[in-house]
Amino acid sequence: MAHYHHHDHDHAPGHDHGHAGHSHAPAHFGRAFAIGITLNTGLVAAQIGVGLAGHSVALLADAVHNAGDVLGLAFAWTAFRLAKLPPSARRTYGWGSSTILAAMANAVILLVGTGALALEAVQRLFQPAPVAGGLVMIVAAAGILLNGGTALLFMKGRADDLNIRGAFMHMAADAGVSAGVVIAAGLIWLTGALWIDPAASLVIGAVIVIGTWRLLRESMALALDAVPPGVDAAAVARDLAALPGVMEVHDLHIWALSTTQTALTAHLVTAEADHRLVPQACLLMQRDFAIGHCTFQMETAATAASCQLRPESVV
Repeated sequence: MAHYHHHDHDHAPGHDHGHAGHSHAPAHFGRAFAIGITLNTGLVAAQIGVGLAGHSVALLADAVHNAGDVLGLAFAWTAFRLAKLPPSARRTYGWGSSTILAAMANAVILLVGTGALALEAVQRLFQPAPVAGGLVMIVAAAGILLNGGTALLFMKGRADDLNIRGAFMHMAADAGVSAGVVIAAGLIWLTGALWIDPAASLVIGAVIVIGTWRLLRESMALALDAVPPGVDAAAVARDLAALPGVMEVHDLHIWALSTTQTALTAHLVTAEADHRLVPQACLLMQRDFAIGHCTFQMETAATAASCQLRPESVV
């Protein structure tokens, strides 16, 4: 159910606020984070131990990737919990934006870890080391099952939440990467070609970078108050301007409060006051654009003419 607040001001701009129900990730994702962190921590420990004992750079690359994901899952889970805290006098929007920071930290951790392992792999190309192929295959195969199972826990929420999507992408990528390690270890076992291991780690690194770059780009955009993906700012302005009685829309801003919540502010110029306009505009934004937090300032044509925020070049 939506809630609306209206304030009238004689001969001055009015401020109108509409709040629709916020979208939050379901509570069961908390359990998914706990399960994912526990399983992957155990997997990382096994991969590091076997990777060192078996001299497999590819398995160590997968272990570092998984370690980054454990840390990323921890960040994402912390942000998930923080986003549920109520607003305070100091944090009037609550902690929702922590989910954006978690997604960005997730991407940065993976890219840094990938760079370090790529350097090691290049060195191993020139100085190959023997690899215990059979043991590496067993551990990597376990990674396919654990990472694939964890990815399934986040599959349902990946479309609506960048934070959840980051967790899903990394777990799904991990399952694919582990499959690559299995193939590389099998080829080494059959052919004895030691260069396959560092070459496989470089391919793994490329897969990680490709999968992570979009997450980094989108999270950085949201952190810098860009219009969230899936929201067409031009369409928002056009639909608001088409509302009955609206003569002009200016000072329109759309940004993400979190990875699941979007906010909007705008000045609506009308010929005369209409108390029905704000609820109508808020319902329109919620229905067509999933924008749940709208703030509108109502102006007459005379007031709009002196509005310092009217020019498009002014923020």
